[in-house]
Amino acid sequence: MGVLNVTPDSFSDGGCFLDAEAAVAHGRELIAAGADILDVGGESTRPGAEPVGAAEEIARVEPVVAALASAGAQISIDTSKADVAAVALDAGASLVNDVTAFRGDPEMPALVADRGVECCLMHMLGEPRTMQREPRYDDVVAEVKAFLSARLEFALSQGIAEQRILLDPGIGFGKTATHNLELLRRLEELVDLGRPLVVGTSRKTFLGRIAAAAATGGEIDEVVPLPPGERLAGTIATNVLALERGASVFRVHDVAPLRDALAVAAATLGGRWSQSPETRTPTS
Repeated sequence: MGVLNVTPDSFSDGGCFLDAEAAVAHGRELIAAGADILDVGGESTRPGAEPVGAAEEIARVEPVVAALASAGAQISIDTSKADVAAVALDAGASLVNDVTAFRGDPEMPALVADRGVECCLMHMLGEPRTMQREPRYDDVVAEVKAFLSARLEFALSQGIAEQRILLDPGIGFGKTATHNLELLRRLEELVDLGRPLVVGTSRKTFLGRIAAAAATGGEIDEVVPLPPGERLAGTIATNVLALERGASVFRVHDVAPLRDALAVAAATLGGRWSQSPETRTPTS
């Protein structure tokens, strides 16, 4: 899943693809690099991000989705607003990636059910503006699993077919570095929910902190993290580990090196990396 941020303020590439033509060109580059899915978003969900109105979000994403809909990859719309999702689906998207897991807009479940499209439900503690203010869990894996299980059951109760639901533990969304690492370490427990797991560690701050701490000998939570552009190695490491633990969709900025790494990891594990969006798991 290639990340396509049509925003001025995303943490990694904010402003780079706000222009529709630049976004479409980058989307085509991601497809050429091997992306099966393009995740198009018009509202940043970085820590501290301010909300964007539906009209502005639609203006950002609609022309991009429409231009890329026939470009050779499934289009995902990264939004929690039903109005935005509806316009994107009309323009050719077929997956709704909702970071609120249907808590942000009561109209979203019915839209997804009526359109018969796929959806991804993610765990987030609070909202982007507040999620990183001292997040606390007794057992982060157990609590994330319980949340995802409850949201899965809710989606099913709204008439959404189980085979159309993906789940995302929300790495970096209301979690410390320790929480993120624990989720990755015990990812098999979330695989037990029976739905494809989406993992989004790409260029996240905790990777920059781990690398900086290793280089300086400092404490992970106290060092200045490496900048986003220097977090590729950590992104590759976490995605390969996630593959080994059962994840099957990988949301990344750097598609080509991640595809190569996943292909090698899958071969090492005794399978091969499938490029089909319908078959998102390594097959023997």
